[in-house]
Amino acid sequence: MCAPADDAGTPASPPDAARAPARLTALRASGDALGASAFVDGLDLAAHGRAASPRPYVMLNMVSTVDGRASIDGRSGPLGNRADRELFHALRAAVDGVLVGAGTIRAERYGPIVRDAAVRRRRVDRGLSEQPLACIVSGRVSLPSDTPLLADERSHVVILTPSAASLTGARAQVDYVRAERDGALELPRALSELRERYGVRTLLCEGGPHLNAELLLAGVVDELFVSLSPMLAGGEGASGESLRIVAGAELDEPLELELLSALESDSHLFLRYAVASAPERA
Repeated sequence: MCAPADDAGTPASPPDAARAPARLTALRASGDALGASAFVDGLDLAAHGRAASPRPYVMLNMVSTVDGRASIDGRSGPLGNRADRELFHALRAAVDGVLVGAGTIRAERYGPIVRDAAVRRRRVDRGLSEQPLACIVSGRVSLPSDTPLLADERSHVVILTPSAASLTGARAQVDYVRAERDGALELPRALSELRERYGVRTLLCEGGPHLNAELLLAGVVDELFVSLSPMLAGGEGASGESLRIVAGAELDEPLELELLSALESDSHLFLRYAVASAPERA
């Protein structure tokens, strides 16, 4: 006998008694509290970077309110707590490069990536460069040269762009990865050049949301770190657009995530996911 159909003609689900219940696992603290640096050290990100791949191992690191807002008054800083900030810096200290969009550079007024001299020394002891390579995605190379990162003569910055334009007035060392296709940046090729030319094996992307979408659409994201702030912000964000951690172009279909770890501090949740990326676009 067939199961009764619903109004749309689709067979109805069997009665609850005929199905095994879904299993819910309580995530409980083991009793061993971890500092941010110890947590990141345990990830052994360098091992992912050593894997044979034409591009770096790419991680997104974002913060969000419970209702999905990625910023307040255009800034992400108000969403985090001390643990979020420490994890933010610990991830930076463990990678070869940090990738960010031009809009985020302008809004957050980026400075040198690792400012603590002791952290820079530890990076060198681990076989990393003193500073992660600062990588900026910019469509038109329209960046204010007085941004602290670009005004610092000790900084090394690589701009990923489809444009033939160059930045003027910056005191930092500025190089270019020009990877254009149909007027847009060809991200897979640009990332491959970062690995080939600059030895970037692990790359941490700090947004913004539109760059996150472009990376996901290109199929080049391996992990996602989300700091979930215990806040409700409401609203639609600036310019009437709901600014979430992924914004702009809609993904062809939702990407599946696999939870790798979950940590908590003062009601903030720190979630780490593996990303089942779509195939990289040719």
